This record gives sequence, C-alpha cells and structure tokens, in this order.
Amino acid sequence: MILPKVRDPRFVTIRRGGTLTDADHHLLALWAADCAEHVLGLFESARPEGQRPRQAIRHARAWARGEVRMMEARAAGGHAMGAARDLRGAARHAAYAAGQAGVVAHVAAHELGAAAYAIKAVRAAAPPSESEASGRLECRWQRDQLPEGIRELVLDDQRVRNDICWSVFDC
Repeated sequence: MILPKVRDPRFVTIRRGGTLTDADHHLLALWAADCAEHVLGLFESARPEGQRPRQAIRHARAWARGEVRMMEARAAGGHAMGAARDLRGAARHAAYAAGQAGVVAHVAAHELGAAAYAIKAVRAAAPPSESEASGRLECRWQRDQLPEGIRELVLDDQRVRNDICWSVFDC
C-alpha cells in the first residue's frame, strides 16, 4: 500500500474539505501521466498488443483537459493495472505506473504511485549493478518534469511517503 493511512488534506479537493485546487489536481494527473509514459515502452516491449496502460495514460490526460469523466479515467487505470497481473519485473511496474496515473483523477495522492512504479520499472530493467543509479536518474528526470505550481507539494509528498514507496525517492 503506497497511500498513507490518514489522507493528506493537500491531496483532497477543496469541494471535499481539503485544500487541493482543481487546477493543481489536473497538474498532478498530467505529471503522473508523464512519469508513466516515460517507462511505457517497458510494458509495450513485453506486450506489444497490450493497449490498456497506454489507454490509462490517455484517459489521465483527457480527464485533466475535461474531456472524460473521473469514472472513465479511474476505470482505465484499473484496467491498466489488470494488464500487469501475469507479468513480472519492469513490464509489470510500468503497467502499474500507467494504472496509478489513470486513478489520479479519483484520488490525487496516486500521483506518487505513478512516479514510484516508474522508478521501480527502470530499476528492474537495468542490469543489477546499475539498478540503483538508473532509479536515481529516473527520479531526477521526474523531478525535472514537475510543473512549478505543484513542485513543492510533490517533493514534500515524496519526503513524507518515501518509506512506504520503497525508498525510491532518494535521488
């Protein structure tokens, strides 16, 4: 489980009693989609015919643009994670990253799941002697993609949840 036991109000929308604006929620979804797309090839190389992870990423972006409803993006995310069930290693983690990106529309805190699984995918794809270094490079790449409006929020979330996210944010 990569979500905290107590929900952080910074990742709960204002209309539900938190402090997250819709604009920042959309930025979180777009960033999560970028993280997942960056490693999507690791899934697609194992399952070239598999479209569910790519569809989840598309739905995350479409939700952020107001083109699909939250339930559609969430369902696409679930389908992407279902595509991972019989896989192992990098391909499995890449599919989970896409799934997590899709469900950000439903729970904003899944943004870190997309990033963490992407880092795990890169680590799994690298030779054992390069795994940690590859993960740190991916983590830095992700941080470089962070929009300024959510940068400090995500970096703080990484500090808070690093322990439950396999310590992948030590970069």
